[in-house]
Amino acid sequence: MRILVIEDDADLAQFLCKGLQEEQHTVETAADGETGLILATDESYDLLIVDVMLPKLDGLTLCKRLRTKGNRTPILLLTARDSVEDKVAGLDAGADDYLTKPFAFTELVARIRALLRRGGPHAGSRLKAKDLEMDPASRRVWRAGKEIVLTSKEFALLEYLLRNRDIVLTRTAILERVWGLNYDPMTNVVDVYIRSLRVKIDRDFTAPLIATVRGVGYKLEGDE
Repeated sequence: MRILVIEDDADLAQFLCKGLQEEQHTVETAADGETGLILATDESYDLLIVDVMLPKLDGLTLCKRLRTKGNRTPILLLTARDSVEDKVAGLDAGADDYLTKPFAFTELVARIRALLRRGGPHAGSRLKAKDLEMDPASRRVWRAGKEIVLTSKEFALLEYLLRNRDIVLTRTAILERVWGLNYDPMTNVVDVYIRSLRVKIDRDFTAPLIATVRGVGYKLEGDE
């Protein structure tokens, strides 16, 4: 999933980024509330992890402004305050969960899994396109009943294609979603991974699923 971490403690932000990437998430960071609000408004994320005490714009105000704009992205607040009143204030501001510092990373990951399951109608469902099937929860993929082993980035790319099947996705959109905003836009990494995916899910089967839209990008064909 694509996660935005809004945290002004550089060491904690780096720790969260590294740990969540190891959990196969795409992670981006913002060091203040104003930047975080702009990113959360302009980009699409599956989850926001927001520190309460932020420069320029505090986390509670950020939550309120996002909810006022109609943004329903799940929000997990991080704070050093653990009183009932503080937790109530966070939830009333629009947050979905609240984690007190210091915390165990394993608890953070468990809370993220719970929020993502609640975060959308298809968050935990199997994804299908013709005879291709993916189970995001177990990170397994099959085509025509045959299991296919993918690397973490191949899986993330295929999941993005499946969630947007029959929609043409530009290389820029794929880069931002799967590799993050800070990736070099001139790289050919998308084309390299598309070729790798085709070898695994198309080459040994009758009908190819991944189509190239010349000059634009790629799409995964899901209609029968």
